[in-house]
This record gives sequence, structure tokens and C-alpha cells, in this order.
Amino acid sequence: MGSGIAQLCAQSGFPTILYDLDPSILQKAKAGIEKNWQLGIEKGKLSEAEKERADSLLKFTGNISDCVADLIIEAIIEIEEIKVSLFHQLENLNGNNCILATNTSSLSVTAIAERTKHKEHVIGLHFFNPAPLMRLVEIVKTKYNSQTIIDATILFAKQLGKTVVVCRDAPGFIVNHVARPYYIEALNLVESGFSDFETIDELMESSGFKMGPFKLMDLIGNDVNYAVSCSVYEAMGKPERLKPSPIQKEKVEKGELGRKTKKGYYSY
Repeated sequence: MGSGIAQLCAQSGFPTILYDLDPSILQKAKAGIEKNWQLGIEKGKLSEAEKERADSLLKFTGNISDCVADLIIEAIIEIEEIKVSLFHQLENLNGNNCILATNTSSLSVTAIAERTKHKEHVIGLHFFNPAPLMRLVEIVKTKYNSQTIIDATILFAKQLGKTVVVCRDAPGFIVNHVARPYYIEALNLVESGFSDFETIDELMESSGFKMGPFKLMDLIGNDVNYAVSCSVYEAMGKPERLKPSPIQKEKVEKGELGRKTKKGYYSY
């Protein structure tokens, strides 16, 4: 997700820094972005000049001291403690006016903000995978955000060519709140022995959905999807209808996370 967001920002004309602790992850991101740009050229969606300009705007670093910017988008693991720790480091490096945006799928943006020095500058900026292609972006505001911070984040997202929706900080925001039954009910049907992954996906796609629930979970990442399911379930007071499936938990424990591990509900 982070590399996709960085690719999108550079393509949109923003000087962009992509940071990761792991050099192999940075190398993989660089290769993936290069591949995407080349594919764009082959399909006539990107010119050589546009590719060269975007490439000149994108820098890769493993040194957090390089992460100085007006806007920083965090897209790391869905664990509040780790996100807060990163924001603390970034606050020490940046001025008081830097906007710290979290790409969290379901964690409380307010809870993260309250543990920072400048909680009014922490906002949710939730992209969907793959970030360069998916049009929707959720901007998740907290009670601490000024309208100036909200407007600046909206303007940025629109300059990326995104369709923007603004919501308050609530469990699952808009999309993941609405989408939980799509996954949970499908998983319940499999648990009950009523159907299987392939049949459910085929039925949903034939009825008009672009992607069935199991193919979609594999695309998102079963670790991310399960974490969101658990987060929404807990935040909503553990209603039975939103209870995470043991099938999801098993997939995560086995490391069958979907496309990114070449195996999930399907093999890739």
C-alpha cells in the first residue's frame, strides 16, 4: 500500500519520499513501481516524459531523518502502539505544521492522535488497494482537527485525482463498516458447509459485484482483513453478526495472506 501511495503522489507531481526500515522492501517497492510505470506506457496511459518526471520526484530512503515534509502518510502494520511510536519520531523531525496522516483501515484515529504532541494535526487518509487505481479515499476527521487541516487534506486527495468522502472517526469508518457483512456472511456460509469459496465468488460476481468476497480478501490481504474484522467487532461491542470467522484466523496463522504470499483462499 505504501509503495502504491508513493507512486501515485509522484505521478501527481508531488516531491515524494518513500521510507522503510527494510532495504529489501524498498528494493521491491522500487521494482514494482518501475514495472507499473512501464505497463502504463505500454497501455498508452503514461508517456515517457511523464514517467521520467514522476521518477525524478520519487526518492527512496531507509533513514528516517530524511522524512521531513508538509504531509506524511503512514501505511505500516495495523498496531496502534507501532503507529504512535512512528508518529513520535516524525514529530521530533518535523515542524509544528506537518500533517500526520494515517492510512489505518479501522484503528481509532482519535486514539492515535491523543498520544501525539500535536493531536490536531493527526488525521485519517484511507486509501484502497491498489492505491494508484482505486478512486475512493476516506478522510477521517477527529474532534481535534481544525477545518484548515481537513480542507488541506481534502485538497491534497483531490489533486491525486481521488473521489473524496469525509467521515468522523467511528468503527470501520464508512467502507469497512459497510463491507463487514459482505465478508462475514460469506465466511459463515462456508463454515456451515452450505457452500465453498469458488461458488460464492462466482455467484456474487454474476450478480454484479466486480469481485467476490474471497478474491477481494486475498487482494486486500487476509491479515489486514482479519485485523479490521477484529477491530470493528470490538469497537461495536462484540455483536454476534460481526464476529470474526475462525477461517480468517486460521489463514493468518498459516501465513496464507492472499496475493502477497501467493496463497490465500486461492493460489497465485
